Amino acid sequence: MGVENEKERISAEVVRSGPASSTAPVLPTVNPAVEKKEVPASSFHPAVYVITWISLSSAIIVFNKEILDKWKFHYPVVLTTWHLLFATLMTQLLARTTKLLDGRKTVKMTGRIYLRAIVPIGAFFSLSLICGNMTYLYLSVAFIQMLKATTPVAVLIVGSLLGVDSADKRKFFIVSIIVVGVMIASFGEIKFRLIGFLFQLGGVVFEATRLVMVQKLLSSAEYKMDPLVSLYYFAPVCAIMNFCVAAVVELPRISMAEVYYVGLHTFLANALMAFALNVSVVFLIGKTSSLVMTLCGVLKDILLVFASIMIWGTPVTALQYFGYSIALCGLVYFKLGGDTLKAQFSEANRQWAEYGAKHPALRKVIVFGIIMLVLIALLGGIAPSAGYNKEWLQSLVGQSSAGDKSS
Repeated sequence: MGVENEKERISAEVVRSGPASSTAPVLPTVNPAVEKKEVPASSFHPAVYVITWISLSSAIIVFNKEILDKWKFHYPVVLTTWHLLFATLMTQLLARTTKLLDGRKTVKMTGRIYLRAIVPIGAFFSLSLICGNMTYLYLSVAFIQMLKATTPVAVLIVGSLLGVDSADKRKFFIVSIIVVGVMIASFGEIKFRLIGFLFQLGGVVFEATRLVMVQKLLSSAEYKMDPLVSLYYFAPVCAIMNFCVAAVVELPRISMAEVYYVGLHTFLANALMAFALNVSVVFLIGKTSSLVMTLCGVLKDILLVFASIMIWGTPVTALQYFGYSIALCGLVYFKLGGDTLKAQFSEANRQWAEYGAKHPALRKVIVFGIIMLVLIALLGGIAPSAGYNKEWLQSLVGQSSAGDKSS
């Protein structure tokens, strides 16, 4: 026992001085054979993805409206079929040349699952696209966006019927507010056409059924898919179904003169924009949260209403503004919930107060600008038309010049 203590004492008193020899073992702190991998930082701010998605989502709606209405290409099923054919080709190309569709490798897709799940969902997807594009022939973009606010209502009803979602009194109360708001907006619509309303209603029901079926499919971790992978599987089925409908309904009536009038380059640009929208959704989901997605969707709908007013001179009454505001408030509350909204409002108030303390003058300018925009919107709704009346202005100028000559 004493010998062992003496050995420990002696070894503890050994002093190691001088540089370490080349033969002395040194414990490695870093493996030099392995380079340290830095986490790749995103080259773009999340706001870039938000702006891109809102821009593309709004632009494709305006683009489709121009083709179907202004350029007299009254074949919405053919246009939808072209979009899906182009999406099929592009997804196949991206799957073989990029990593954007690597998510499909984790999906356990079999022929049986494809026939029992993908094909029925694709059928409802096709019907929703057909009805949605048919609506542009009869209704204004502003009114269409107002009617789309009823989609959560349809999703809740269909989900309850299929046993996917359980509806309680609170949910039904909120969706009732949305329905009341849309009904008020519909009563205020000046250019109301029943056939367009029915097409949009059918499109909402078909889209709600598709969303519920997708939710049921994705409830299993084996079938989790991002929007681009979903398009990879659904686009071929939808293209075939839409082509069958177009072959019976529209292709016998279409002429190449109508196609050339729009322009092949226009159709190509239209399909590219539609596909770019699907790609942007993937990046938006990956870079932002569900809260941002919801608010972006609401902002996009509002911007489209104003775009419809400015581009096509769509008359929007004060009653429609009122009804749509009610529907939007109900929509945001339904998607986010009261607790989330309270937390976000508190955070927004804190940041607004900090911004006002740092930039008081700019804050006053922003508040003044918002007040002016609200006044313009309200005055535009009270007026007979919120659009630009070219004939009225020409007649006014003509009367003025005639009065000057007579005097």
